[in-house]
Order: sequence, then structure tokens, then C-alpha cells
Amino acid sequence: MNMLRRTWFTGLLAGITLLAGCAVTPPPAPTPEARVVLTPTGVLRVGVYAGSPTSLVVDKSGRNAGVAHDLGKELARWLNSPFELVEFNRIAEVIEAMKAGQVDFTFTNATEARAREVDFTLPLVSLELGYLAPPGSKLRSANEIDRVGVKVGVSEGSTSQGVLSRAYKQAQVAPMPSLKTAIEQLKLGKIDAFATNKGILFEMSDNLSGSRVLDGRWGLENLAIAVPKGRQAGLSYLSHFALTVRRDGTLQSAIDRAGLRGTVEPAMR
Repeated sequence: MNMLRRTWFTGLLAGITLLAGCAVTPPPAPTPEARVVLTPTGVLRVGVYAGSPTSLVVDKSGRNAGVAHDLGKELARWLNSPFELVEFNRIAEVIEAMKAGQVDFTFTNATEARAREVDFTLPLVSLELGYLAPPGSKLRSANEIDRVGVKVGVSEGSTSQGVLSRAYKQAQVAPMPSLKTAIEQLKLGKIDAFATNKGILFEMSDNLSGSRVLDGRWGLENLAIAVPKGRQAGLSYLSHFALTVRRDGTLQSAIDRAGLRGTVEPAMR
């Protein structure tokens, strides 16, 4: 498992809310079976990758933020469980760790292919998929990408890699091992654009002066909470958690704190 670091939070989270702006309310007690299957080691291990507001970023005060990070903390509070943050380079590594039973929780694009590998709640957030062009680029919209000589970066092993590799007739797909590498390749002019959801693209653009998120989109992502297969005894409780955080403002608080942009009409009301 290719982890960058493991950050441990050993104190119990019961009775406190670690999401900014959330009211402290007693969560419903999980059944013993639900607690065991959702935290088989006694700790909720939340898989994240840095640079994506849907997963892990740093907020204006210098604290960890991100939808996966914040919802993971809140679920740990519901379960009266310690919280462990496990960080990777990209989402494909998180999914592999989840399949290996090394991660208990994440938040990601709920594709049909991934649903064969992990279990999802109903979608909670919809995000536009687009492109980031480097400084000085003549590209203006998503419709201009599929041309001879255009090289588009994608996260290695991502949904974007699979979809765009099949969709392009002329443009070339270039897998990137991390978002940091993608920014470096854009700076050097090694790729003409980078493709992923606009939440990540706007975050990358903030760190690459003169770059632009292009007009238009090439698709939508519907993001949901994911847990490993084989944890059916906890799915009902997890579904209730998902519905509650969507309705009580916890999800919106996580979105706002992470600075997530590029959202469209929510997938679930």
C-alpha cells in the first residue's frame, strides 16, 4: 500500500462535533453489528488523497478539510469511534486499499465499475467534469480538446483515464501519478490540459498562476460515501447517516469549508 503518511487521532469523538458550523446533536446509536463491520479494527480508517476538495485539502486556517475528511470525522462521532486518516497519492490507491480491507471509508465518484469493487450510498454531490489549461494556452472550451497533437493529463487509474481514453478520436491521454505531478507537467508545457472534476481543477488553478478552467464540461461525477464490500450489516446505518448529513447541513458545511467549486444540482434531495 503506497501511503504518504498516516495521521492518528486517538481520542474518542463522542459528544463533540468537529465540523465547523454543525450543531452538536446526539447521533442514533449503531447496532453492535453495524459498529463492528464499519470499524473492524475499532478505529474508522478514512482513505483520502491530497489536493482534492472532495477528499483532503487545507482550509484557510491551516486545518485539514475536504468532504471525505469531514464526513469521516462525523461518522466516527456517530460510531463513538477513534478516527484515523490514511493518505494516498490518488483515488485509485484508496480503492485498492479499501478492497484489501485497509481502509473503511472514503468519498468518491460512484461509477458502475467502482460499484463492483466497493459499496456506495446514494450520491450526495454532483460535480462537473472539465479541463484545466496552463498559462498562455489558446484553448478556450472543452469542445476544443479532441484534436490532433493535444495531450491531456489524467490521474493514473482514474475514471477520467478510462472514459477519455475511449472517447477521444484524436487527443492523447497522459496518465499522471499525482496531482502535484500534473501541475508540474502543465507548468513545463508537457501536457496541454488536465482533466478531472472541476472541484479539483479550481483547486489546482489556485496554485498555478495564469491557468484557466475551460468553459463547458465533458461529463458529470456523482459522488457518494464508499465502504468495502461485505459490510452489509452496516449499510442501513450508513444510509441513514448519508441522508442525515445531506439534510442537516453537515454536508454543506464540509463543502463550504473545503471550498468545493463546480457543483451542480445535488444528485439527492
